[in-house]
Amino acid sequence: MLFGFNGRAQEPVHSSERQIVFRAVNVIPMDREQVLQNQDVVVKDGKITALGSSGKVKYSKDALVVDGSGKYLMPGLAEMHAHVPPVDEFEPMEEVLRLFALNGITTIRGMLGHPRHLELRERIQSGELISPRFYTSGPSFNGNTVKTPEQGAKMVRAQKQAGYDFLKLHPGLTPETFAAISKTANEVGIPFAGHVSYKVGIWPAIEAGYASIDHMDGFVEGLVPGLDTIPEQRAGLFAMYIADQADESRIPKLMTALRENNIWVVPTQALAERWIAADKDPEMLRKVPEMIYMDPGTLEKWTTSKKDMMQNPQYDAAEIANYINLRQKLIYECNRNGVGLLLGSDAPQVFNVPGFSTHHELKYLVDAGLTPYEALRTGTVNIGRFLNRPDIGIIKEGAAADLVLLAGNPLEQIVQTQKIEGVLVTKRWLPKTYITQELKKLEKQ
Repeated sequence: MLFGFNGRAQEPVHSSERQIVFRAVNVIPMDREQVLQNQDVVVKDGKITALGSSGKVKYSKDALVVDGSGKYLMPGLAEMHAHVPPVDEFEPMEEVLRLFALNGITTIRGMLGHPRHLELRERIQSGELISPRFYTSGPSFNGNTVKTPEQGAKMVRAQKQAGYDFLKLHPGLTPETFAAISKTANEVGIPFAGHVSYKVGIWPAIEAGYASIDHMDGFVEGLVPGLDTIPEQRAGLFAMYIADQADESRIPKLMTALRENNIWVVPTQALAERWIAADKDPEMLRKVPEMIYMDPGTLEKWTTSKKDMMQNPQYDAAEIANYINLRQKLIYECNRNGVGLLLGSDAPQVFNVPGFSTHHELKYLVDAGLTPYEALRTGTVNIGRFLNRPDIGIIKEGAAADLVLLAGNPLEQIVQTQKIEGVLVTKRWLPKTYITQELKKLEKQ
């Protein structure tokens, strides 16, 4: 049965109930920079069971056949700095998950946990929800939640016992509380990730063994001589106000430390480009088409947040432009020096809409000097390496069938990742007609 020729194909098709076949499609396997042309790809029960030249691969007569002629099949993308609402109600959580899934995001890492996220993860794993694979932190470790080293160590053990996948670190930790958290986490075997507190600093953070440092937090600070004489408020968010003092000759030392300590980096450049950068007007951003999926109150808060930042006496548009360029250089140098990069945009966050912003992040990585293939690796094969899941982020026999069908080749133009013809997520095939229909339901305005 050809996709589009039968009414049943307009709804999700579960691959445990019947085979799903992508016929005569161009495959981007992501194991290397290549396109395998005119392939048949067979999926059963969430796994890729066969892959080969079109017409030479066997599949059952009742399989759902998706015509892939002229289209491109790639692994689903991951969003490694996502925010699922930390609330008691499931409905707002599920809306965010659907926005990710409908945009071809098949794995997410939730960066601000809540006890109900453990239940949510179970519901996803049981197949109840159309959702990306979900890794979740516990509630935040920060200056307000951790006042003493003993309190920090106790929280680590409690979150490990509860079953969270990792710990989320926020600003405000002291060298003493951070040392207790990181030491205990390493002892009990739970990864920690996120921000680098200003008083801790990048070098102790790297030595402590972060699983990932997000936002490149602490990177610019690590390049600034005499940082101990600069108050945190003067430095600004992610050192945005002191980037002009950065000594770029220190970049190689930073890259070596990150690589040798196996620290992964989630740049969230979309956050800097859309919230911090001066060249994007907040009134313009709030009218971008995807903002229709955010409620008016949230949009108003985002607009106010950006306007307030731009009106800060320390904010200078030319200096901020140089700061954005420095961030681009750091991303480029991470990639060039073999530091592992992971795709993440921090959504929902100021003008970053879940799912959509992940695709923007890919473009920002290319703008920083990565090739489209290198950018795509950050959301596919690199994710498999980071999660120790070699079956994720790749197209081969036996791999997880997290897949996105595209109208064009993203290796030539990274924006082609936004031209989605269908998504295979949580074992279900979602055709374009279904995606369009479901996105319509999620509109807030």
